[in-house]
Amino acid sequence: MAGGVVVMMPKGHRAVANNKGGFIWNQCSRSNVSFRTYGEFTDNFKPSLDVLKNNFCPYYVGWDMDTPDTVRFYQWKREFDSLLAHNAVPRFNSMRFPNDHTEGLRKNKPSPYAYVADNDLAVGMFIDYLSHSSIWNESAVFIVEDDAQNGPDHVDAHRTTAYVAGGFVKAGYVDHTAYSTSSMLRTMELILGIPPMTQFDAAATPMWRSFSKTGGHAPFTAVPANVDLNEKNKVASIWQEKSELFNFAKEDAVPDMEFNFVLWHGLKGAHVPYPAPKRAAFLKLKEGEDDDD
Repeated sequence: MAGGVVVMMPKGHRAVANNKGGFIWNQCSRSNVSFRTYGEFTDNFKPSLDVLKNNFCPYYVGWDMDTPDTVRFYQWKREFDSLLAHNAVPRFNSMRFPNDHTEGLRKNKPSPYAYVADNDLAVGMFIDYLSHSSIWNESAVFIVEDDAQNGPDHVDAHRTTAYVAGGFVKAGYVDHTAYSTSSMLRTMELILGIPPMTQFDAAATPMWRSFSKTGGHAPFTAVPANVDLNEKNKVASIWQEKSELFNFAKEDAVPDMEFNFVLWHGLKGAHVPYPAPKRAAFLKLKEGEDDDD
């Protein structure tokens, strides 16, 4: 905005932008369900919501692109081991691994490949450790990309991948149901025994197809990264110059379309056309039908 100043406020610090009924942590509190957050709605090791006071890990790093997600895993592990030893693991836990955002082609910063590989490895290490713990059969983990709409794939800009893990989750199962983020939220609410927060999660289809009636599935074993996690951006280019102009000090401070354009051409080359978004109505698929068809 010409002549103006845009201030990016940390998540939760502007009451007018928050849900009037609170967030899922408020819903847990109202239902006497224990909860804890790791990096979500915390800034500079302080919670940005009153409901999270005394319900967050005080040494888990929030948004800081200089901290690897694999380091965050060990921060979580440290507290998890202590809570588990005292039979005090909260029933609802939210965790943030933010480094798949990357810093584009900024010079001497981890390459986008290194950032994403670090993020993937951290998720794998987390599932590996939890699945070998004594509470695996009591656990259900839901993994989804935040801001999934910020970049189209080959089918539709509305799509993203989601993952579910746990002792009662079907192993190797691919569910092609057209779920929404509200579906994931509704599934968690049902497991926790808390009521829906709005009409949207109340009406959402739960992800029941991903669960089996019997538990005791084999634990998960993470595989090592096959990408150099220490790889840095070195080659000077116009995409590196554009990356230097972005503000990575705070989430959501980077213009989405411009950043996606830089990543696409910076990694694939200027000669590769940037894919245009595909817009389509949501259609209910028949049983066994693939949404790529």
